[in-house]
Amino acid sequence: MTTFLARRVVYMIITMILASFIGFFLIELPPGSIVDIKIDQLRAQGGNVPQDQIEALKRRYGVDDPLHIKYWKWISRTLQGDFGTSFETDTPVAGIIAQRLPITFALTFGTALFAWLISIPLGVYLATNRGSIPDYIITFVQFLGIAIPNFALALILMVFAALVLRQDVGLGFFSPQYVNAPWSFAKFLNLLSNLWIPVVVLGASATAGLTRVMRANLLDVLNAQYIQTARSKGLQEHAVVWKHAVRNAVHPLVMSIGYLLPSIVVGDALAGVILNLPTLGALYLRALQATDMYLGITILMMQCIMLLLGNLIADLLLAWVDPRVRLE
Repeated sequence: MTTFLARRVVYMIITMILASFIGFFLIELPPGSIVDIKIDQLRAQGGNVPQDQIEALKRRYGVDDPLHIKYWKWISRTLQGDFGTSFETDTPVAGIIAQRLPITFALTFGTALFAWLISIPLGVYLATNRGSIPDYIITFVQFLGIAIPNFALALILMVFAALVLRQDVGLGFFSPQYVNAPWSFAKFLNLLSNLWIPVVVLGASATAGLTRVMRANLLDVLNAQYIQTARSKGLQEHAVVWKHAVRNAVHPLVMSIGYLLPSIVVGDALAGVILNLPTLGALYLRALQATDMYLGITILMMQCIMLLLGNLIADLLLAWVDPRVRLE
């Protein structure tokens, strides 16, 4: 185990170095710079922008530095805990991310819990009732859940909530009168009334996919020899399924943690924009559009770290769930 962890940590460090340089290069690749945007903003306000002011902006943002110099300055500050300043808002990147990270974290884990609580029992039901009418109906609905993009589903649910439920939509997590109000039971109910659409939108495709995987894996496990042996010993079918079969069929769901953690950072950016959610996904998309380099690369590196940690945690959990798996 110690050797496995040490080797994985070394691989993670190497991957992080490569990902940081590639990500920095890609964010720098599009034409234009923050200086061009600032100049356009100043000109839109009226008047000419003198050349000395343009040169001052270039020195401030370091746009004329070679790529490797820019990268070295950024990575040096980052390793010291300084993630830079947002070009667009002129505020520290760490503070901007800290404002949105808790709600993004809560929404992602709430969506994951929603998907797991539905997909596992539903997958077991479909596998043990293969070929039934509910199996065909639910399978059809699952394919719809996988096929419909999250942003399209968000628009559909917003129209449904507005026209049928007479609910205000596109307000984020709180109605305007509760945004700055102290926490109360009324504010909590308002949060729940606005939370169901994001949870359903972000959890629909995950629930459909995990249910399909759970159903397929459980069907394979139920045909295994040791399951037939358990049945021949007189064990009840409920015990055979839940005590013996489900534990081995749940492996892919455990591995899904590997992509759960990076979704905490970005999630579905388009759905976040449509639903007006104050999450990191919408912030990341805005940073790329505004060429806000330090904010964009910081969120990108957070996603990379979460992906690597997620895969490591998934491997460790898999070894814990199934003792037959050995980490060597």
